[in-house]
Amino acid sequence: MVDSYDIAIIGSGVIGASIAYHLSERMQKDILVIDKGFPLSGTSGSTQAWVWVHNKTPSWYGELSMYSAELYPFLQRKIGDVEYRRTGGIAPFFSEEDRDKALRLAENQAKVGIKIKVLNREEVLEKEPALSPNIAGATFSEIDGNVNPFRLVELYIKAAKKNNVHFSFYNQVTEIQKEKDKFKIKTEKKAVTAKQLVLAGGPWTKELGAYLGIDIPVKQVRGQILVTEPLAPLLKYTIGGMRQANNGEILIGYSKEEVGYDRRTTLDVIQDTARMAAEYVPDLAKANVVRCFSGVRVVPEDGFPILGDIPGIKNAYIAVMHSGITLSPLVGTLMAELLMDEETSLPINRYSLKRFTNFTTGG
Repeated sequence: MVDSYDIAIIGSGVIGASIAYHLSERMQKDILVIDKGFPLSGTSGSTQAWVWVHNKTPSWYGELSMYSAELYPFLQRKIGDVEYRRTGGIAPFFSEEDRDKALRLAENQAKVGIKIKVLNREEVLEKEPALSPNIAGATFSEIDGNVNPFRLVELYIKAAKKNNVHFSFYNQVTEIQKEKDKFKIKTEKKAVTAKQLVLAGGPWTKELGAYLGIDIPVKQVRGQILVTEPLAPLLKYTIGGMRQANNGEILIGYSKEEVGYDRRTTLDVIQDTARMAAEYVPDLAKANVVRCFSGVRVVPEDGFPILGDIPGIKNAYIAVMHSGITLSPLVGTLMAELLMDEETSLPINRYSLKRFTNFTTGG
């Protein structure tokens, strides 16, 4: 038996769940979200969950992140407490050469409304006394913060279900066929059809694209994170590379490794991460690490989100990026507009799959 839907979204991470919720908020459609695992089993459940804006460059990318961060308070009023905290963000630097880069960053970001202060050592330590006195300064912006990714995805899905969105977990997609005005999606459990299709599979987006005969230029990048024991309040702000959670644990991570979909942690990277953390915050040298984990990000080849329709395949869409936590409120809104209205309230042309010169459709 084949079930028919108006829209099928493949991927229930923070991006897929946000799109499903925002679509369901707009209009009563038969929407199905399919996931090979369960919510938060992928990238969205293995992240530091920053809502990070101020040093996203170029400025047009920072602007996209800023607009999304500004939606978080409103989103939280709609779906519930996702433990969003606008702590402000500090990105320390250790040399005077970096100060010149910081000043240029502040100047460029100001053009799109992102307010950045370039602080000297004394100003940084006044804000965040736990930082090392060896730093030369930092960039600071009030707009940065963090969120609880587990509550965020859970509440997206809960709100979408309340609006009658269907979810199918532990159900891997095995084939996608375009048949006239609909897509036939074969899964491990059954086949379904949909008039519109959204690929939001995170690290698995390349494999999903192959079913449609297209090569999506993304790569898988592992990040390893260590977690300390709960500590007394130590960090007031979200720091480049670390943040303190509500329960006192400090999450720390800097690494980027192209090793495929391998979620193991490795001693060398964990040791390097611990050393770097102690250089930034000397008191962390005395803290116990209680666990380590890794997540696999999906990173488009040029580092920027891929959003919009899939060229050459009518009613097929894509949303893939590595800053999904930061961007999910805005991306969910824009993708819902695109599917419902065929236009968006903010231009997304520069994020189109068309920008990759080697992009071709095989179907």
